Formats: sequence, C-alpha cells, structure tokens
Amino acid sequence: MAVISKTYHAEPTLARRCFIWGQIVVVFLLLELALWAPTIHMRNRWAVIGLCTILGLVLVDRPSLQRLGLRLPKTFGASVVLGIGFVMVVVVVALVHWAGGVIPANQTWPAVQSVWGYVIWALIQEFILQSFFFNSFEELYGGSSAVWIAATLFAAAHLPSPVLTTATLIGALFFCEMFRRYRSIYFLGIVHAMLGLTIAVVTPDSLLHHMRVGIGYLQY
Repeated sequence: MAVISKTYHAEPTLARRCFIWGQIVVVFLLLELALWAPTIHMRNRWAVIGLCTILGLVLVDRPSLQRLGLRLPKTFGASVVLGIGFVMVVVVVALVHWAGGVIPANQTWPAVQSVWGYVIWALIQEFILQSFFFNSFEELYGGSSAVWIAATLFAAAHLPSPVLTTATLIGALFFCEMFRRYRSIYFLGIVHAMLGLTIAVVTPDSLLHHMRVGIGYLQY
C-alpha cells in the first residue's frame, strides 16, 4: 500500500518553518506544565489549556479529515494494526512470564469505567501525537524522519518513569509508522489502550507508580 504521507510533504518556507516550530515549542511547554505543575488543580488547568491550544492549532490550517487521521482505515490497514498490536501484547506477557514475573503483578484490577476512560485517553494521546506532532514534523522533515522525532518527543513527555518512557518510545515508533502508512488514529488508540493496560497488569506498581508521569510519578 502506498505511503500516504508523501502527499503532504512539500518544502516549507522559512517563515512557515518558524511558525511550525513555534507551535511545537508552545504545545510541548504547555504539556510539560500540565505534568509538572506543583498542584493537581494547576496541572488540570494547564491540561485544559494545552488541549484547547492543540485543537486550535490543528484546525488553523483547515486540514482534511484524512490528513488528521479521523477517517476509518481500509480493512487491510486496520487488520495490520490490530494484528501487530495483539502480537505485541502476547510478547510482553510471555517475556514477563519467562523472566519469572507475577501476572497479574497488581492485585487491584481497574474498574470497567476506568478501562473505558483509558481507551478514550489513549485516543486523545494518539490525536496529540499523530494529528499534531507527527503532522508538524512531517511537514518539516518528511514522514520517515517524523516517525523518529515525534516518537522521541512523546517518550520524553513520560519522564521520569523508566517503564513508561521506554515503552512509549517503542510503542510510539510503531504508532507513528502505522499512522504514516494508513492515516487513522482509531485503531491506533485501541492498540495503545491494549498495550497500556497490559503494562499496568504485568508491571509492579512499585515501578509503575500507578502509570503516573511527571511530578505525579515523584510524588506517588
């Protein structure tokens, strides 16, 4: 299947490059404030500001739904994403079992509402990662480079958690490459949730800190 992202890359002018980089820096700083502000109320406030800013910046160029990844993928693309995601879940569980880990590592299972909430949050994260960061870096440097740059930035946002920083770097490389090829965030969000919940089940909370990042990880 052809790589759709090639359609979207044209050499931007210097002014356009500065504008895109300005957007990236502003959004990343807002996200970091949402992760590192000293109180939960301040973090929630910055999170709302950050999400509204991202939505506004994404829509300012009036991109198509396909460009944003908001159309359903072809059957083949969905099958590839879900198939690889399922294999990744099985591999993670098998490696933990082989290493002698206890499954489940945590005795407290998430409630159904929490699971659905995490699925929605996974979709939001994919929108931020793909529809904003990947598309921005793709316009600047092309699709192949954007995969690595966006994935690295996404992983950096999960510091200082060693488990989530490592897992999100590997996962984001997969998510960005699948987005580059098939241009849809829906099945990426589902696989994102599958992998996140798997990590929550197989990783002791002493390491995972209830899947918190930023200052929340340190305050756990």
